[in-house]
Amino acid sequence: MPNRDDAWALLCEWTPSEALRKHALGVEAAMRAMAAKHGGNEALWGMTGLLHDFDYERYPTVPEHATNGSAVLREKGYPEEVVLAILGHASYTGVPRETPMAKALFACDDVQPDRKIASVKPESAKKKLKDKSFARGVNREEVIQGAQEVGADLLEHITFVRDALVKSADTLGL
Repeated sequence: MPNRDDAWALLCEWTPSEALRKHALGVEAAMRAMAAKHGGNEALWGMTGLLHDFDYERYPTVPEHATNGSAVLREKGYPEEVVLAILGHASYTGVPRETPMAKALFACDDVQPDRKIASVKPESAKKKLKDKSFARGVNREEVIQGAQEVGADLLEHITFVRDALVKSADTLGL
């Protein structure tokens, strides 16, 4: 089975954008924290977060994103659990999120690390979600649905993800 180094190499090969790599590292950090919270395999969950958008720059459109990448992941020997979670993070694939790892990936995907992560106040972030100019590319309904799928209220989920990112602030350049 491929390991984290293999996943990082694949991400770097397919993802030249520094911003998208940081997003992947942020989702990896949040997924590792989710695994610890839910009794999952931190390495596996983290690798899933790291790879969830690895194909986005080559296949940014629906339905190619996630679908085309999943074939590559299968070919490279990634576990089916990882492939299905990555397919499930894109609602348009129709792949149900049946495992805690898949639900966590969906819930953590909207991580967009910025330079002020430690100063983010969860209450303010929750309020700002009502402002369409804040985090313009984030699907608010999916943020709320993701929190529900992992059994958290929205404020609890925002706080949890923020805290996971703060722990990885040096790696993320935050």
